Amino acid sequence: MRFMQEIMRIRRMAGFNNGKNYSGWWHGSILVAALVLLQGCGLVYDAVTMVHPLNRDELSTICTRGQLRVGISVEPFRPFVFPAVYTNEGIRVTGLDIELIREVADALTAHCGEPTPIVPTLHVTRFPDLFIKMNEGQLDLFVSSVSGTVPGTRPSGLWFSAPYLRDDGIAAIIRKPEVAERVRTQFGKQNGNWDTLAAIQEGFAGLTVAVQKGRSSHQYAKANLKRVRMVICDSLPASIESKDLNIDVILTNHSILEYVTKRVWQDWRLLTRIDETPLVLTHEDLSIVTRDGHSQLQWLLNNLLFRLEESGRLNHMRRRWVDAEYAPTRRATVEGLPLEVTQVPDHYDQGQCRLAE
Repeated sequence: MRFMQEIMRIRRMAGFNNGKNYSGWWHGSILVAALVLLQGCGLVYDAVTMVHPLNRDELSTICTRGQLRVGISVEPFRPFVFPAVYTNEGIRVTGLDIELIREVADALTAHCGEPTPIVPTLHVTRFPDLFIKMNEGQLDLFVSSVSGTVPGTRPSGLWFSAPYLRDDGIAAIIRKPEVAERVRTQFGKQNGNWDTLAAIQEGFAGLTVAVQKGRSSHQYAKANLKRVRMVICDSLPASIESKDLNIDVILTNHSILEYVTKRVWQDWRLLTRIDETPLVLTHEDLSIVTRDGHSQLQWLLNNLLFRLEESGRLNHMRRRWVDAEYAPTRRATVEGLPLEVTQVPDHYDQGQCRLAE
């Protein structure tokens, strides 16, 4: 008897009243069918919420879960993300992006108001797969020195935060001095009226230029370097170690290239202008990425970044990770975030390079 009363109550909610209101007939029928199927389980409330789910914003979901699902690229983008380090406490990851993730988790902890802090869980994957996992709802956000200002780098359905690193840019590294001379010659022909794009297009013509798949440098090369032999690599290490394709130039973030040419791959050097200042091909800002429509999380991120910028904290983080001298392994041991073994790929393969089609 009580069950039949529930059916009639839900029929009225759906506008299914004595056959006179047909606008809710279809939804009402679905509700009734669901109730009949589930009456033995006592799931009347669940049947209603299947058709009319209770909406919860993304911040409430994170607070309830107690975890922030963060994507990072498995390719180490030093100094933003360093290779994982095995310590006595387990696997640890560090870098500028990791410190930023800590700040986001602390802001979420304050927002949630619970005694237990929000724990950032790092999900490691290939850089192009970060965008896929985000659109599939497997991540709350991702941070991997991602540009939001270079055309072609903002896939639909995703949202890019205010910058956490401003005035970075796409730069180039070379091994052969004659490549630098070619570019400098082109600048010399401009008689002081510098046009970086024109000098690069002429200086790089006929050379083999490597970019990483999906990165801003890839978009830049596709749009602007029509007369080069473009090579697409799965990772920066793959482009460095490629032997068969005779790579002349590698493009990626200036901050990354400046770091690795000083400390990791010292037989490569930054391409510079005639006055020896770094040659930046185009400027770009780096952002945190989340899903479009997650306005509550977006406001939290932008408000946090504004506060960090106003306080000088972002500038301090840049000096600490980009400019200063330090031992990454020691920092990982002391302040690195834990990386769950279940989130680490079974085998990291830096991948390969191949000619663009």
